[in-house]
Amino acid sequence: MSARTASHRLGDDNAVLAGLGYHAVLARRMGPFGNFAISFSVISILSGCMTLYGFGLNTGGPAVIMWGWAGVGLMVLLLGLSLGEVASAYPTSGGLYYMAHRLGGPRWAWVTGWLNLLGLLGAIAGIDYGAALFVGALANLQWGFAPTPQKTMVIFTVILLLHAVLNTFGVRLVSLLNSISVWWHLLGVGVIVGTLFIAPVPHQSADFVFTHFNNGTGFGNGLYVTALGLLLAQYTFCGYDASSHLSEETTQAQISAPKGIVRSIWVSWIAGFILLAGLTFSIQDYAGTQGSATGVPPAQIFLDVLGPTGAKILMLIVIVAQLFCGNAETAAASRMVFAFSRDGAVPFAATWRRVSTRTQTPVAAVWLAAGVALVLALPSLYSPTAYAAVTAINVIGITPAYAIPVYLRLRVGDRFQPGPWHLGRWSKPVGWTAVAWVAFVTVLFCLPQVSPVTVDSMNYAGVALIAVLLLAWVLWVTRGRRTYKIPLLGSTVHHNALSDEVI
Repeated sequence: MSARTASHRLGDDNAVLAGLGYHAVLARRMGPFGNFAISFSVISILSGCMTLYGFGLNTGGPAVIMWGWAGVGLMVLLLGLSLGEVASAYPTSGGLYYMAHRLGGPRWAWVTGWLNLLGLLGAIAGIDYGAALFVGALANLQWGFAPTPQKTMVIFTVILLLHAVLNTFGVRLVSLLNSISVWWHLLGVGVIVGTLFIAPVPHQSADFVFTHFNNGTGFGNGLYVTALGLLLAQYTFCGYDASSHLSEETTQAQISAPKGIVRSIWVSWIAGFILLAGLTFSIQDYAGTQGSATGVPPAQIFLDVLGPTGAKILMLIVIVAQLFCGNAETAAASRMVFAFSRDGAVPFAATWRRVSTRTQTPVAAVWLAAGVALVLALPSLYSPTAYAAVTAINVIGITPAYAIPVYLRLRVGDRFQPGPWHLGRWSKPVGWTAVAWVAFVTVLFCLPQVSPVTVDSMNYAGVALIAVLLLAWVLWVTRGRRTYKIPLLGSTVHHNALSDEVI
């Protein structure tokens, strides 16, 4: 592509952004592959699948793990297609809340924004704390390290600081790391599955992998347990809105962002199925895997099949993938902080919307995202259920936020002006199916997962959802309705500023 063509496309992107009311202040240095890579890195099958694999073994077992992944992946793909259509029309860092505002008004945007923001911040805490757990397990195998909550918190803090620092160097570094992450994940899955497959040990039958049902929940209803088991896949398929949040830093954003969303889902869908199959075929001792002394069932599979040395190598592959994932999530969350602050929705907004003149990166927003993630994880020092609560904040915040813009787009009908990437006549059937799915899984996330229900075993996702909605309402009443405002479409001021920038 010639320099003139590149300049023309950059001008087109900035003209589209100006038409939405914003002057371009972030560096547009991310290409289509980099935009796909950030969502793929945030989904991170080597993070989500590994973290909740033990949950899957207990809640439905191999049959639900495998068929649940296939079914949930299809439904998430439909949601991603619908969300991509709206993202093509509104390629801004605000992503979901900006879409909700244009299609439904400020109150819809306010709820969507706070659900999305707290979900993203919870995701940083969940991903990086999960990586800290895996680092502790690897250190335990290598040096006999005892991963106490205090030591795990120290590891988590170091990882969080690493991701904050990396994100202050600019979007070009973030894009490079995400591009590496794609190949690390894909090759990592190949190495893990290939190594487990060729190892000279007995492997489970296809009948076991695809039909064996295991219920360790205490509930007697198999259909209910099967539904609960879907959460492994639904938890993993989170974060693909990152492509939307980085759209102001992406070239050809109206095409690149929706394609990034959809590609990240279907590539993860295929690679994740292969990974889960590889793990499940390689189980040597079901009960021993569930009750692994490492605290990480996949690590026990690695140990049983390959021994300590091989297990450590595969664990290292997983940990590096989790680090890539946390770094990409920090980038996405910080852009959401920046955009929400730009529109006056976050307290002390003037600080968080500042952009570095050197890197054209919202540095203050990066550090706020990391700081809040640290605070969210601190209860893990004292409570064994706190990590599950952080995960609940992530999922219960993000999942409904994905469906709100899609629902509003369906509600306005033909008044919606699609961007260059759209579903045409398939928009309504795909959209309504996706909205119905999100309504189902949102209720599912709030139901008890273990019987009997105690303080330690209670599912706090419903509490997290109520807390987020209550916080959003309080902030709206006390300040939001006065301070929150998105710019008028095609503001003359922003058009003039854009002209000055391009010339």
